[in-house]
Amino acid sequence: MATAVRAAVRAIAPQRVLALRGTRSAIERYGVAAAAVAVALGAALLLQRSRIERLEFPIFLFEIALVVWFLGVGPAILAVVLSSLAFDYYFTEPLHSLVVDTTDLAYYVVFVLFALLITWFSAIRRRFEQQLLQSGDELRKEVAVRSQQASLLNLTHDTIFVRDMSDTITYWNRGAQELYGWTVEQAMGKHSHELLQTGFPLPIDEVRAELLRSSRWEGELQKTKADGSRVVVASRWSLRRDEQGRPLAILETNNDVTDRKRREEENRKLNVELGKRSAELEASNKELEAFAYSISHDLRAPLRHVVGYTELLQKHAASTLDEKSRRYMTTIMDSAKRMGNLIDDLLSFSRIARTETRRTTVSLEQLVKEVRDEMQPETSGREIAWRIGALPDLYGDRSMLRLALVNLISNAVKFTRKRPRAEIEIGSLERSDAVTVFVKDNGVGFDMKYVNKLFGVFQRLHRPEAFEGTGIGLATVQRIIHRHGGRVWAEAFVDRGATFFISIPDRGR
Repeated sequence: MATAVRAAVRAIAPQRVLALRGTRSAIERYGVAAAAVAVALGAALLLQRSRIERLEFPIFLFEIALVVWFLGVGPAILAVVLSSLAFDYYFTEPLHSLVVDTTDLAYYVVFVLFALLITWFSAIRRRFEQQLLQSGDELRKEVAVRSQQASLLNLTHDTIFVRDMSDTITYWNRGAQELYGWTVEQAMGKHSHELLQTGFPLPIDEVRAELLRSSRWEGELQKTKADGSRVVVASRWSLRRDEQGRPLAILETNNDVTDRKRREEENRKLNVELGKRSAELEASNKELEAFAYSISHDLRAPLRHVVGYTELLQKHAASTLDEKSRRYMTTIMDSAKRMGNLIDDLLSFSRIARTETRRTTVSLEQLVKEVRDEMQPETSGREIAWRIGALPDLYGDRSMLRLALVNLISNAVKFTRKRPRAEIEIGSLERSDAVTVFVKDNGVGFDMKYVNKLFGVFQRLHRPEAFEGTGIGLATVQRIIHRHGGRVWAEAFVDRGATFFISIPDRGR
């Protein structure tokens, strides 16, 4: 309870102190007013004793004017009352009484009216002067704030200027001077669109209509600098209105985007040119593919005739031919078969580009098993150490991926043929964004300075008599992997084996 009382006392004490201070201030003001009346009365009586008459009237009026001016209306009313009583008692007949003689009534009424008029006039003037002082203080504060804002706007490198509704420039910051080249003195008072020769992307009336509707507008404008050069700026307009909502001024900020627009235009031209070249290249590729398909397809018929008639000739004339002629016949048959294989590989290669990919989830382990089983006749009788690691599933075209693995694994088998014990490893690398599979062997390898030729059509790094082949297998692998959005590469050393990698983005996970 005692704590609550003390808290209440502490809460009330400041208010009482303020009230006491206000009361004391009022008592002092009214006391000063009474003292002023006493001083005026003393001065009037002193002048009267000195036989200087008729000055009490202005003395009391002057005292009332001073009281209302310095102490306010309340003390002034007290001064009027006390002065009227003193004037009546000491200077209006009959003297030393509060009764006013009819002869001096007019004189007394004039005194009271003048006292009230001076009080009213001084009070009004005091109020007006206080309002003027307050307005002056507010104006100085506003000027200080605006000056500070203007100085801050001058610190930024952004181009900022203000114009009135007739587009006359009323403010021009340092950023505007740096961008356009005109000083503040040169820009102030000028018509902004005439000074900067502004180029609009649409009619100016539409821009103004949008500005008046939403109080904002944004767009790209072309403007002219003091040196005559043109710049492209990203311009933002903001409309300022008065308290009644009437438009007063427009604040405009500009950012130079000339370099960006030039780069965009260069990129656009490059994209157009790239599009033309891509279209031309695609058309050329289609023509080449159609040509390769047509040539390889048309070569099959005469090749069948060559093989057929050679076999007939070999069958019917074998007994009459000598050893040299039979060797010629065998060479013709081998060349015809090799050409047949080449035509088949060309047809497969050209068919990949025209075939639509049918993507499903493919088990790479199953594919490798199928390819090994298919190559069993080629590997029988050889000592091959197969190391098959864990292989992930892959989202892609099963038939195309199978063909790629056939080419890679058959190459590993072929180029390890001269090793007494071949070693072939098939595995995968851990990557989060792609499936990467490698086929590694301990075969003859190749020189890495020729690696760029490795995946080209008909490109071979070994003599045909050493290792058979058409030179299309690795080009087929690369085309298949590219159709899947991936890449293929190789690493090798001469006579120390080679490793081929295929990496395909795993979009199925």
